[in-house]
Amino acid sequence: MNILSRVRSRILGPIFGPVAVIALLAAGTILPAAAQTQNMQKYGDPDKEKTPSQIAAEKEAEKAYQRSLGNIPAQKNTDPWGTVRSDDAPPKAAKAAAKAPPAKPKAKTDAKSADSKTGGTAKQ
Repeated sequence: MNILSRVRSRILGPIFGPVAVIALLAAGTILPAAAQTQNMQKYGDPDKEKTPSQIAAEKEAEKAYQRSLGNIPAQKNTDPWGTVRSDDAPPKAAKAAAKAPPAKPKAKTDAKSADSKTGGTAKQ
């Protein structure tokens, strides 16, 4: 090796190594982003025309969905708390009790309420 190549390798070698690593990292982050730039339908754009085979496939899928809905059995009216309730009380009685207005508390007189607040007796 001559002197010029030794100088180049000692001076430029430490510079080109990190630069090459940075370039590879930059390429590794840019290329996946570039692959994601597809022509996607934007908001407000008209729908693309569907082929007759796509339309037929959608109709067949809708028919299959409607048939599968017919296979679901009718649901019974279930009462998860039925084992807890007694059989004597009809459910309508429970609803009527829930609709009854709450009882109003009796109004206290001023002297008694002042006594209860201060803990002492009022002078009259």
